[in-house]
Amino acid sequence: MAIKSRVVLPYLVPQLTTSPVNTKALAFLSSVAGEALNKHLGRILPALLKSIGEAATPERQTEELEYSQQVVLSIVDEDGVRIVVTELLEVSRGSSLAMRRAACQLLECFCTHTKADFEPLVPQLISGLVMLFRDEDHTVLQSSWQALVAVTKTLDPAEQLQHVSVLRQAVRFATMDLRSDSGQLPGFCLPKGLTPILPIYREGILNGPPELKEQASIGLGEVIKLTSPEALKPSVVNITGPLIRILGDRFSANVKVAVLDTLALLLGKVGVMLKPFLPQLQTTFIKALTDPSRQVRLRAANALGKLIHIHTRVDPLVSELSAGVRAADDSAIRETTLQALRDVIAGAGDKFGDAVRKTMTPALVSLLSHAEDTTRMSAAGCLGTLCASLPEIELQALLIDELLDNDPSADWLLRHGRATALSVALKVAPSKLCNYFPDKIVDVILANTTADRIPIALAGIRSLGFLLCWQLQQEQQTQPQVVTALGKCMNHTSNEIKQLAAQMCLFVSKTTPEKPLPPVVMRPLVSMLVNGTKEKNSVVRSNSELALVSILRLRVDDTTYQNFLSILDPGPRDALSDVYVKSLRKLTSQVEPRDEDIDNTILY
Repeated sequence: MAIKSRVVLPYLVPQLTTSPVNTKALAFLSSVAGEALNKHLGRILPALLKSIGEAATPERQTEELEYSQQVVLSIVDEDGVRIVVTELLEVSRGSSLAMRRAACQLLECFCTHTKADFEPLVPQLISGLVMLFRDEDHTVLQSSWQALVAVTKTLDPAEQLQHVSVLRQAVRFATMDLRSDSGQLPGFCLPKGLTPILPIYREGILNGPPELKEQASIGLGEVIKLTSPEALKPSVVNITGPLIRILGDRFSANVKVAVLDTLALLLGKVGVMLKPFLPQLQTTFIKALTDPSRQVRLRAANALGKLIHIHTRVDPLVSELSAGVRAADDSAIRETTLQALRDVIAGAGDKFGDAVRKTMTPALVSLLSHAEDTTRMSAAGCLGTLCASLPEIELQALLIDELLDNDPSADWLLRHGRATALSVALKVAPSKLCNYFPDKIVDVILANTTADRIPIALAGIRSLGFLLCWQLQQEQQTQPQVVTALGKCMNHTSNEIKQLAAQMCLFVSKTTPEKPLPPVVMRPLVSMLVNGTKEKNSVVRSNSELALVSILRLRVDDTTYQNFLSILDPGPRDALSDVYVKSLRKLTSQVEPRDEDIDNTILY
C-alpha cells in the first residue's frame, strides 16, 4: 500500500470522506499511506471534524474521535505536521461550536501524543492556543489548555527564553475586544490556569538578560490582571518567589519597576495568600524606598499600600516609615517615603495604635511649613488622609489648631500646607469634617480661594470641588456661596486658577453620572465655562469645553442641553448655542480623555 498510495489515494479518499465519513477506514489507511496522505489532508481533516461534530450519541462521538486521533497521530513528516496544525487552528476559530470542539480535541491529542517534531510550529501553536483561551465553551477551553501544557512542556530553558515575547504578544491579541464582563481571560481562570505559561515567564525572570527579565515581569503582570483569584491561588508561591529574588539583586530600574508593579498587582488580587511572604515583601519594599530611581521608589510606595491590607500589626511598619521621613536628608527620598506613609495610612484605617498615631500627627504638622514644595505637599497629603482615621477628639483638635486656622498673618508656606491638608481631608473624609464645623469649613475654604498666593487659592478651589461633590452625593442642599465661589474663578487673572476651575467643574459633573446636576449648580458653572471657552489661553479653553460636554451630558444625548437652554435668558442661551455649534458638537464624537486625579498631592 505504501508503494501504491500515490495511485490509490486519489480514488479512495473521496469515497471515504463523503458523508457518512468512514473514519475507521481512514484510520487504517493513514497507518500505511505515508507522506502521500499529505496532499489529501485538506479534504480528510474537515471530514474527520465533521464526523466528530455530527455524531448522534456520546458513544459514537468517542468512537469517531478515537479513529480521527489515529489519523492525525500518523502524520509525522514536517509538511504534514504543518498542515495538521494550521488546519486545526483555523477551524478552532470558526463559528461552529461542534467543529471548534472537535478541532481542539484533536489538537490536544496531537500536541500531547505525537512523536513528530513540531518545534518550528511552537510560536504558531502558542499564539493560536492562547487565542482560544477567550472562548466561552468549557470543552474548547479545557482542550486548548491541555494542548498548551503539552506544547510548553517540550521547551527546554533556552527555548523558553526565546518564547517570552511570543507569549506576551499572544496574550495581548487574545485580550483585544475581550467579551468577558469580568475583564478576565476564561482559559486563565481554569483550575491551575497559569500552568502552561508560568514556566516561560519564570525562566525569563530568573535567568533571562535584563531586558527579558523586564518583559517577563510585565507579561506576568498582564496575566495576573486576566486571572481570577481562585485560579491564581495554586501559582502564588511560584510567582512570588522569583520576583522577590530579583528585587534583592542589582538590576536596572526598569526591571525593578516591572517586578514591583507585578507584585502590587498580585497583592491586589490575592493579598491574603501572600501572608507567608509578608516579612520578605515588607523588607524588600522598604529597601526599594531608598532606591536612586524615583519610579522604583514610587512603585515600592504603592506596593506597601497594598501590603498593609494583609498586615495584622501595622504599628511597626508605620513607625519605620515615620522614622524614614525624619531621617531622610534627600528631599526626593523624603517625598516618596511620605507617599508610602500616606498609602499605608489609607490602607490601615484605624488599625494602628494610639501611641503611633499621636507621634505621627505632630510630626506631619511640623512639615506643613517646610520650605520645599514637594515635602510640604506630600506631608499635607499624609495629614489629610490621616483625618479619616483620627478619633473624634484628636480630629477636632487638629481642625481647630491647624487646618481651620486661617490667620492671614501666618507664613504663607504654613497657610499653603494647611489649605492643602484641608482639601485632601475633604476628599477622603468629608462627612467627618462637616459633622463638626460645617460653617467654619466653608468660611476657611472661601478665604483660601481668594488668597493672595496662587498655591493657596488652588488648594481652596480643590476644597470647593470636593465639598460640592460630597453635598451632591449626599443629596444635600448645596450651599450657594460654594457654587458661586467656584463660578467666579474664571474671572481670576491667573490662567492656572482658570484651568483648575474648569477641571474641578468636570470633576463635579461626574459625581452623579446617571443624572444631570441640579439647575442651581449647573447655571453658574455653565456660565463660567462658556466664558472660559473665549479665553486666549488654549489650555483654559480646552478644559472649559471638556467640562461643558460633561456637565451637559452631550456624550449621552442632547436632552440635558436642550432642557437647560429652555431655562436660560436670551443672551446666555445664544452664547451657549454658539459654543455648542462651534466646538462642543464636534467634541462629542471624539474619544473622551482619560480621567486624571485632581489631587495634586499624589505623586503617582
